Amino acid sequence: MSQRPSKPPPSRRQKITAFTLTGIVAGMLGMSYAAVPLYRLFCQVTGYGGTPQIASEAPREVLDRPVTVRFNADIATGLPWKFEPMQRDMTVKVGETGLAFYRAQNLSDRPIVGMATFNVTPDKAGQYFNKIHCFCFDQQRLEPGQSVDMPVTFFVDPSMAQDRGMNDVYYITLSYTFFPVDDGDIKNRTAQVRDDAAKSVN
Repeated sequence: MSQRPSKPPPSRRQKITAFTLTGIVAGMLGMSYAAVPLYRLFCQVTGYGGTPQIASEAPREVLDRPVTVRFNADIATGLPWKFEPMQRDMTVKVGETGLAFYRAQNLSDRPIVGMATFNVTPDKAGQYFNKIHCFCFDQQRLEPGQSVDMPVTFFVDPSMAQDRGMNDVYYITLSYTFFPVDDGDIKNRTAQVRDDAAKSVN
């Protein structure tokens, strides 16, 4: 019986190639896990994709330029809530602080926790639309049948007046979408929102 020849040991070049490919795959996996929080932080810092900014205080300068803010509310599939703005729109001057309210009601027979995502349109207004306080910074727990009025304090940054690309913006729509949060995810999601808010302020 003939004996099969043994395979030669892998060369140094083959080892380096295998090691390099393994590193690339590991790096790609790591980047995929980091992509979501990094993208979220990027959007909040730059206003990309219509993501509003988060501010610690209102500006001291108020310009004689009105902007009408429209309010929109949506609910993600699987959340048995009623969610709506308590005002259709509000006209404020650039730099002026506005206060608006949204109302949510739990239509189910069990307690439910929800959190809201947010954005503004047109997208280019995101970098100038600032929120000081917002119900979207924390999770909202509603008991069966409970209804709650939730405030959002905002302003349009006066620096918008220096941007010629914003000369055609007279209306800004602020949109929220509420989605259900599993009990196991509540602390993680709340901590993430607070961390992002703190980073944006700093």
